[in-house]
Amino acid sequence: RHSLRHDQTLFRDIDVFDPAYLPEHLAYRDAQTRELAFLINPALRGGTPGNAVLRGPPGTGKTTTVRTVFAGVEEATRQVVPVYVNCRQNHTLSAVYRCSLLGYTPPSRHLDDVREGIAARIRETDTTLLVCLDDANYLIAAGTYSILLYHLLRLYERWDDIRGAGVFAVTSDLGLNLYAETDGPVRSVFHPTEVTFRSYAASEIRDILGDRIRQGLYPGVVPAGVLDLVARLTADAGDVGVGIDLVRAAAADSGNEAHLLYRIDLPNDEAAW
Repeated sequence: RHSLRHDQTLFRDIDVFDPAYLPEHLAYRDAQTRELAFLINPALRGGTPGNAVLRGPPGTGKTTTVRTVFAGVEEATRQVVPVYVNCRQNHTLSAVYRCSLLGYTPPSRHLDDVREGIAARIRETDTTLLVCLDDANYLIAAGTYSILLYHLLRLYERWDDIRGAGVFAVTSDLGLNLYAETDGPVRSVFHPTEVTFRSYAASEIRDILGDRIRQGLYPGVVPAGVLDLVARLTADAGDVGVGIDLVRAAAADSGNEAHLLYRIDLPNDEAAW
């Protein structure tokens, strides 16, 4: 064993293990990426983007896929303005609209002023708004889901010179029907395509974790057998985020031992690496 000095680290890039990190290559989500791109495509021709419900267990790449697609949209065009909203943190009407301000500072905190400012910005730039409501079930719990969708999808009712927004609603609750949770006026305009995110297979999890380890840690830190173990535990949990957190925590709390990550809370005889 080789001890690290206090100023040394096992991390090449610790940000690789951050939940908000966008990987260089989004593995095993090509079909979902193509589906979302297809829904966005009408907005590139001056139309309105399609709507979608993204459904799948936690840790199956829903948020990362949306944010990767949105980053591509921002890089490719100014015709569409993608806005990502974390509804765990922003579930009131005011909070969601403030995530969608498009660089505009409202003269007051009144909701109507905020909405007016957003509409004015869309009009000035001749753009289309595309909103991702991640963890949309928190909006349902707050009683704001239907009214927010109504406002976004029917922007043209109040401002007849702008188009309605596209909405991607995301949930990890497999028992929740985000379409059925809306009221009649919303269902008349909200016809989402359902984009399903299945759990990753064990081999896919190993590839994803291997890529993160290669990007985020120095060579030789995680032996192949250790990667196999973490991939198996992650597959059992059904959440690739568990494996990413496991590697990050073990590397951060490694007791300053290089070449081998050995401190982790695992069951029975797997308690040491």
